[in-house]
Amino acid sequence: MKSYVQDGDKVVVAAPRALTSGEGALVGSMFGVAEGDAESGADVVLVTTGVVDIAKVGSQAWTVGAKVYWDNTNFRTTTVVSSNTLIGVAMAAVGSGAGDTTGQVRLNGSF
Repeated sequence: MKSYVQDGDKVVVAAPRALTSGEGALVGSMFGVAEGDAESGADVVLVTTGVVDIAKVGSQAWTVGAKVYWDNTNFRTTTVVSSNTLIGVAMAAVGSGAGDTTGQVRLNGSF
């Protein structure tokens, strides 16, 4: 097809802030996880689909299939809707202990 550009599983955008590999980022309505480190404003590859381990609120227990949102103020995932952006679903159950700060999320890739 002449108009095809790319799959879109990974996109290159200007980093909205300094990012390290594995950190989430919201660019407008688009969410992805940084594939590598980038300074604020520099090009960064964001992974927009697939399953990733990502920072979460430690005080929340997750169940498999629970909706997961991005908290763009604290730069971590949460199950609280509020004004947060839906980014996918939990792929693994995780506890609510203070040390339970990583969750596994299937990114929905939609905006």
